[in-house]
Amino acid sequence: METISLKIEKTTTNTILKFTANSVLISGSYQFNNIDEAKNSPLAQQLFQLPFVKRVFISANFIAIERFDIVHWSDVQEEVKEQIEVYLNNPGVLVLDETKSQQKIPIEIYAESTPNPAVLKFVANKKLVELDVEFKNLESAKNAPLAVALFNFPYVKEVYISENYVSVTKSDTVEWEEITIEIRSFIREYIAEGKTIIEANLQQVKDTQTTPNTTTNLDDVSKQVINLIDQYVKPAVAADGGNIAFQSYDATTQTVNVILQGACSGCPSSTVTLKNGIENMLKQLIPGKISQVVAVNF
Repeated sequence: METISLKIEKTTTNTILKFTANSVLISGSYQFNNIDEAKNSPLAQQLFQLPFVKRVFISANFIAIERFDIVHWSDVQEEVKEQIEVYLNNPGVLVLDETKSQQKIPIEIYAESTPNPAVLKFVANKKLVELDVEFKNLESAKNAPLAVALFNFPYVKEVYISENYVSVTKSDTVEWEEITIEIRSFIREYIAEGKTIIEANLQQVKDTQTTPNTTTNLDDVSKQVINLIDQYVKPAVAADGGNIAFQSYDATTQTVNVILQGACSGCPSSTVTLKNGIENMLKQLIPGKISQVVAVNF
C-alpha cells in the first residue's frame, strides 16, 4: 500500500493552510467548525486538540485547516503536516458517519492561487459535479447554469468546473484584488441556494469537450498513456486548478497530443510541465514509444 504523503499549500486566505495528499482520501467533502461538530471525525477531533485550530475541512484529496491568530503557520505547519501523515498512514478513519456529517456542512468557498496568474481557483467544501468540464465562452456553457452566470461578469473569460472547485480565468482589464471577493461570494451564494451547477444531461456537456470519452478501440500505447496521466499527472495539476487530458497518440511520429484545461490552459509554466514533467515521464515508462508531448490547444 502506497504511503500517504502531504504537500503544504498556501491559500489566498492567510489563516487557512491546505495539506494536499498524493492519493484520494475520502469520498465527499466535510467541514467542522468545532470539536463538538467533529464527533464523527476522529482526525478532526485530534486536530481540534491543538489550541490554534479554528476550523477543519476534509475533502477528496486534501485537509485544510483554519487557524486562530495566536500563531503563525510558519511556526507550526511542519508539525501539523507530520501529525496528519502519521494518522493517515496508521491507517486512521477520517469520517465515521459520512451521511450525518454531510448534513451539517454549511457552504464555504475559499480562493486559492494557481501557477497561472490569470486563473484563480475557488474551492468548495462539498462535491459540486461528477464530471470535469471546461467552458471557453458563453455559448459552450449552455448546459452549465453556473458557468453561464459567471460569464455574465464582463471580466470572466473562461470557466473550468471540477469535483469540488471552480477555476475562473479573468481578462487583463482587472486585477484579482478587485474581483476575488465578488466572485467568491457569488459562487458561495449560488451553491447555497441550491441552484443547478450542471444540467442532468451530462452527455451533452461531454459532447462539448474535445477529449475522448472512452478507451475502446485505442491502441495499447494510448491506453498506457491515459493510465499514466490519470495516475501521476491529473492529481498534481488538479491541485493547481487545471487538467491535462489525453487527446490522441500518433504511432508514426510517436507524438502524444494532450489538451490543457482550466489553470493549465495558457499558463506560462505549462511548457515546462509538458516537456520536463509529462514528456520525460512517458519516455521513461514507455521506452521507445514516445518522442514528444504536444498541447494541441496551447
